[in-house]
Amino acid sequence: MGLFKADFYRFFVLGFAGGALLVFGVMGIGGGAPLADNLVPPAQADTPH
Repeated sequence: MGLFKADFYRFFVLGFAGGALLVFGVMGIGGGAPLADNLVPPAQADTPH
């Protein structure tokens, strides 16, 4: 008697893999640009006052 049934683990793995494919599909795996450039804009210093 385990904590969860085997179906739980199977659906967890399928859901995790499906979610990862969805994320990589939306972000574009072969975009050519580093991942950080798509998520975080480059920093710019403010002009001194």
